[in-house]
Amino acid sequence: MARTDGDSWDLASSVGATATLVATGRAIASQDSHGLIDDPFAAPLVRAVGIEVFTKMVDGELDLASMAQLAPDAAERARANIDEMAVRTRFFDDFFADAGKAGIRQAVILASGLDSRAYRLAWPEGTVVYEIDQPEVIEFKTRTLAGLGAEPKALRRTVPIDLRENWPVALKAAGFDPAKPTAWCAEGLLIYLPPRAQDQLFDHIAALSAPGSMVATEFVPGLKDFDPEKARAAAAMFSQIGLNMDMPSLIYHGERPSAADYLAAKGWDMTGTSRSELFVRHELPVPDRDENDPMGEIVYVSGTLEEDKD
Repeated sequence: MARTDGDSWDLASSVGATATLVATGRAIASQDSHGLIDDPFAAPLVRAVGIEVFTKMVDGELDLASMAQLAPDAAERARANIDEMAVRTRFFDDFFADAGKAGIRQAVILASGLDSRAYRLAWPEGTVVYEIDQPEVIEFKTRTLAGLGAEPKALRRTVPIDLRENWPVALKAAGFDPAKPTAWCAEGLLIYLPPRAQDQLFDHIAALSAPGSMVATEFVPGLKDFDPEKARAAAAMFSQIGLNMDMPSLIYHGERPSAADYLAAKGWDMTGTSRSELFVRHELPVPDRDENDPMGEIVYVSGTLEEDKD
């Protein structure tokens, strides 16, 4: 179903199901021998959501051998997606570690979904982690992790609000201090926002950021020329195992500014690292580019607000 203004979701539907897909990738990557990430909460969270195909994946009932039966390149593509999730997760994990070393003790995770970083990262003492997402998503994750006996390793404050609403007011009401440097994370979020909403998100971040704040997100150049029908055809094989997500209907494609360029114009010192660079950095085989996959060109960006915004 195509996106509409004001649409909503839980973790088993629409955009929410993509958070469960991402958690599935983290769970599988956490079991890999390369040891890039360790997310012990991903698999139990996926099981709790209850989407059958994802549960089978994290439990090993559907593995790369199963994928190989779908098409000649299916297992290779699945392997590349798992490695992609590993390097992506490590990029943002390292970002928060660097922010802590820089003395930042206030973090905001936008559209936090099933992100368990508040529970699994080694946060410096005194760190406050704010998680923003739709109320139902926040409530589900909080309840599920409590049932597992998990406890946050930082002071976790939830902000149950849709990012299309006035989340800056809600964030400040939860205790956020704009006068303190902040580490902002917008992981896997931008493709689900219209271009103008993306700009507005960064406008809010800039307005709420004190000098020394840091930000990490990504840019997907391939969205400019994205062909939904080609993408659907390329993913059709996975319907044989019950993976029927229509990703082209969930994302907003077309022209949009690079996150790095947009924030640089607001005084942020930004850098970009391509997916291929991250694969090489972590000694993983660089996958061939699939021209029907808009995520193939993803660039991970991060930066720091060094000077006064004014």
